[in-house]
Amino acid sequence: MHDQAERDAKVTRAFVGTRQPHNATVELADYDPAWPALFEREATRIRGALADRVIALEHVGSTSIPGMAAKPRIDILLAVPDSSDEATYVPALEGVGYVLTIREPEWHQHRVFKGPDTDINLHVFSPGSGEIARMIGLRDWLRTHPDDHALYLRRKRELAARTWRWVQDYADEKSSVVAEITARAGLAPQDA
Repeated sequence: MHDQAERDAKVTRAFVGTRQPHNATVELADYDPAWPALFEREATRIRGALADRVIALEHVGSTSIPGMAAKPRIDILLAVPDSSDEATYVPALEGVGYVLTIREPEWHQHRVFKGPDTDINLHVFSPGSGEIARMIGLRDWLRTHPDDHALYLRRKRELAARTWRWVQDYADEKSSVVAEITARAGLAPQDA
């Protein structure tokens, strides 16, 4: 019980506002060819809000990989000059309907926003974060390496069928297969 209480505290500390545990399986949808268009719509809105503060904007995660089943949520990677300086970009994103939901200063100064009308995770980092290259590199590798694509898809389906207290627990459990694939791809470890 003590370990679960620590885990709950760690997960909820990252949330802006309160969140309830998931306590369910994870829904995976078959690849939807509409996902890239949803990304483009959000990218246009983000660029409109931030203009030259956008250093990088990429469709990442499983919805960016043709043929990959995914949680039906578009993952977007955004690099701004300094993700810890929220005053320089949070009000502009909130002004077009995005909501800051996660703040992880201890992990790459990571922030996550939810979208105004599309289910998204907008991941915000600063330039130089190793997580930027890792996320883009994993996406590109899985797009071009069918064996690892199949391995990752199989592991995701196995894990999604289990009940998870937090969706983050599901994501964390995938880390061993992600580490295996990123090592083959020559990408830096996730925590680097």
